Amino acid sequence: MLLSSIKKGFLVGLKTTWTLGKIIFPVTLIVAVLQYTPVLPWIIKLLTPVMKLIGLSGDAAIPLVLGNFLNLYAGIGAILSLDFSVKEVFILAVMMSFSHNLLIESGVAMKAGVKLWVILTTRLGLAFISAAVINLVWHGGGEPAKYGLIEGQTQSASSFAEILLQGLEKAGLGILQLAMIVIPLMMVIQILKDLEWLQKFSKAMGPMTRSLGMKENTSTTMAAGLIFGLAYGAGVMIQAVQEDGVSKKDITLAFIFLVACHAVIEDTLIFVPLGIPVWPLFIIRLGVAIMLTLIVGTIWKRSGLITGKEASYD
Repeated sequence: MLLSSIKKGFLVGLKTTWTLGKIIFPVTLIVAVLQYTPVLPWIIKLLTPVMKLIGLSGDAAIPLVLGNFLNLYAGIGAILSLDFSVKEVFILAVMMSFSHNLLIESGVAMKAGVKLWVILTTRLGLAFISAAVINLVWHGGGEPAKYGLIEGQTQSASSFAEILLQGLEKAGLGILQLAMIVIPLMMVIQILKDLEWLQKFSKAMGPMTRSLGMKENTSTTMAAGLIFGLAYGAGVMIQAVQEDGVSKKDITLAFIFLVACHAVIEDTLIFVPLGIPVWPLFIIRLGVAIMLTLIVGTIWKRSGLITGKEASYD
């Protein structure tokens, strides 16, 4: 029984890694190469006027662009190499916590059946609205930020071969990291399913998921996304769509919640070296996720778009 569950979970994990890897590998490689072209500097120049509207200097476009095209670590690395005020760093942290790794995480969200415009509108909208609100409300934080002792920028490549090799290395490591998380996760989930523990967990989480307008079978996806992040949570959701008949409405609401608040432990703790208060960051993300999901679910229901018999993906 146990060996059968492990084997099945391992195969599902490999399949999920392959599905997500087909997105992650080429995107990571392309963006890694684009860093050595005029494309990213052009985007930064284009966004500089927008930065001023939310209380940030033009240089703030650099970590935002890198964070959104690559990941949080790239964005944080850019912050560590530039001089910002405490307020600017906090605004950047909030923005990047809502909106980062857009290409890959939007891709896996689409694999789960969520519309691209929903993901992009929610994440970018939350990032810029939250930044504008913080800039208007917080009148302090003008002192220079102290980043601590973190260092470690990758050495710049000097030839196309080195650029390509560096990109392949990043892409390969990304897939390896994905497999190391997704495969064990799928094995554990399969064991829990076969032991019928997930059904009990779903019932225990029922009041929470129902209060957010979703059915109990979404609770596993919610937990995976909160703990492991959108990309890894998407693997669970893709499996749930195929096996549990999760409705279109529940998929969309779950991802609206998760785009605002996912990987809450990792994505919160990695901002500690920037010297900003992380508890407010955590509370903002969780509070916004709950409120936004409730608002969207209520509007969706009252508009009559949700019928008694909800459509499900094939």
